[in-house]
Amino acid sequence: MGEQLATVLRHHRRRAGLTQEELAERSGVSVRTIRGIESGKRPNPQLASVRHLVAALDLQPSEQNELLAAATSTSEQPVSPVPRQLPSDVIGFVGRADELGQLDTMLHTAEREQSAVVISAVSGTAGVGKTALAVHWAHRVANRFTDGQLYVNLRGFDASGALVEPADAVRGFLDALGVPPQRIPAGVDAQVGLYRSLVAGRRMLVMLDNARDADQVRPLLPGTAGCLVVVTSRNHLTSLVATHNAHPLSLDLLSAAEAEQLLAERLGRTRVAAEPDAVSEIIGHCARLPLALAVVAARAATRPAFPLSALVAELREADDTLDGLAGTEPSTDVRSVFSWSYRALSPGAARTFRLLGLHWGAEFGLASVASLTGLPTTTTRQLLAELTGAHLITENLAGRYAFHDLLRDYAAQQTSTIDSGDERTAAVLRLRDHYLHTAYLAALLFYPQRRPIELPAPQPGTTPTELADLGQALTWFTQEHTTIVAAARHALAQRHLAHAWRLAWALSDFLDRNGHWNEQAEVQRTALTAADQLGDLEAQAHARRGLARACSRLGAYQDTHTHLSAALEALNGLADTAGQAHIHLNFTETLLLEGKPAEALAHAMTALELSTANGDRVGRSVALNGIGWCHALLGNYEQTLAFCGQALEVHVELGARSYEANALDSLGYAHQHLGHHTEAVDCYQRAATINRELGDQVTLAEALTHLGEARLAAGEVDAAHSAWSEALIALDTINSPDAERLRARLLALPVNVRTGEAEASRADPAPFSGL
Repeated sequence: MGEQLATVLRHHRRRAGLTQEELAERSGVSVRTIRGIESGKRPNPQLASVRHLVAALDLQPSEQNELLAAATSTSEQPVSPVPRQLPSDVIGFVGRADELGQLDTMLHTAEREQSAVVISAVSGTAGVGKTALAVHWAHRVANRFTDGQLYVNLRGFDASGALVEPADAVRGFLDALGVPPQRIPAGVDAQVGLYRSLVAGRRMLVMLDNARDADQVRPLLPGTAGCLVVVTSRNHLTSLVATHNAHPLSLDLLSAAEAEQLLAERLGRTRVAAEPDAVSEIIGHCARLPLALAVVAARAATRPAFPLSALVAELREADDTLDGLAGTEPSTDVRSVFSWSYRALSPGAARTFRLLGLHWGAEFGLASVASLTGLPTTTTRQLLAELTGAHLITENLAGRYAFHDLLRDYAAQQTSTIDSGDERTAAVLRLRDHYLHTAYLAALLFYPQRRPIELPAPQPGTTPTELADLGQALTWFTQEHTTIVAAARHALAQRHLAHAWRLAWALSDFLDRNGHWNEQAEVQRTALTAADQLGDLEAQAHARRGLARACSRLGAYQDTHTHLSAALEALNGLADTAGQAHIHLNFTETLLLEGKPAEALAHAMTALELSTANGDRVGRSVALNGIGWCHALLGNYEQTLAFCGQALEVHVELGARSYEANALDSLGYAHQHLGHHTEAVDCYQRAATINRELGDQVTLAEALTHLGEARLAAGEVDAAHSAWSEALIALDTINSPDAERLRARLLALPVNVRTGEAEASRADPAPFSGL
């Protein structure tokens, strides 16, 4: 963009000790043009002028690329997303004037600070309103953070024990910042480094909610000034204060006046003023905790004609029926408030609330709750509305619900006390079947050519989510993948072993193709443990294969070979030749990543033999393309034409469009190296057309890059320029690191052609992708 170009040019000019006039004289570019660029008034100068400036400044190659890249970054290119992840603001927020003032002071410090990130650590007991304060203040100042706001609930004190690991939180931030999966590095340290690089120099607010300790927070802290971090926790995080100079803010109970103001905001000042004694007793019962006051207010608001004194009588009765409620923590005293509000629910809503204490997800959708309760979705929606109205759950997004952890814990206590063991077990089985059968459907929508597995019928009363197409499957997986991992872990702990490995199977392709490789490794280890305990060879093979894919993505090739060998041994024991073929294709892919095409070829040939013998046409055609690609990397281009040509015919017949594009790209590569320029251009054009239809920016960019090379080799400079320009747009869309290399080649193209230095060599070939 113009601002970036202005900054880069000004920096290099001043470093060279030149005035604008001196640079104009040295470069031959007018002073007016240079002033326009540096002022931002000329964001799109002629590239010839930029090249003259590059030459005049005597820049290093990397600096030349930086300036040329800035010159081509026009406003037409995709803009990185500005994350807006804050939860909804708190309706009727009251009080906390001193605390808001402290946060405002910290913001002023952050705006002055030039050397370090500024951190506020908000601490206080459960239910005291830490999140409400932080979210309310964040919304007040959001416009000061023009580069966006990041938010994550770290679930540090969740009753289920499923706290969010820093690796998962960082990955969520990278997704929010628009980093495509293929650009996300494998290691956690590298992901943290990328996250810090992306937020460096940007004005961003980062909210880390409900942290257990400083160790959970540290990897999520930006590394440079400009960002402000707000952390909430029940603990004081003193080590964060000591090591990172965090500003501690300890949140106490509301004052009596603030508590009364909260009730007045929600019930009306006239109603509150009419019964001061009842209001005072309500505040006492709620221990001046905002969460408890909100629950009481929600109950009172649904009964506008009911005297507050009558509500107080009900609260007294709730106190009398609960043993040992008093404690040193205010949060233990308000269980009577929860009990009172819970008792006011209809029987169906009360049962739904109790059973939600068994749900392991941080949030939950309608169909999962319908499965948990065994009720129709229409009924479930009404019961959830009742719970939302009672302020016992919240609906953060349409159809997505969540608990406060105190209320989750209370619900879990109630279900263990009231519901029989058989009913709780049946509810959990229905919930698990909901995730298994929905994930299975989503997996086949995500990858239609995948070999299916057998699933037992779901438990009566299970409601899988209805998914109509790939887009809906992707949305559902994106929302639920962490919950599915937790479901597999929970299934293993409860010795529902078949569910554990099948859940991992269903989730495997989504995690693999979206870069969640650490999560993939975790869930596949869970699956492998379950499969080993079952002694199920098929389950072991699936888990080993999924774990091998994760290890391969993470660069642990030795572990990849170990798992693939074990999977192959299991499939040999089952005489599953189709499965064996798939493992050999995985070996092919891994060996190509290791730069061993001759060894990869042997496995691809074995895959072909096995797929042919068992009549697996998809596996056979992929093997053919794999063989052809190995021959291409070995320089046997005629062999590539033969094998990939056969693969293409089958892909076209089966309608496997992505595989068809892969085969065409392989054929184009062989034709180009054989000097068949017309055929190479045709193959690349067809591959690009398919990838445009599929919306696959990665393979589209590859095909267009190769098309440009073929055009250039044929002397068609304008056509090469056009293909590379479109490829550059695709690469910029996915923030690919290859964009800078292609941008430099594109900028150099006219100069190189004029001097006879055109480079027609192909970039490093993309690896073969197995089944």
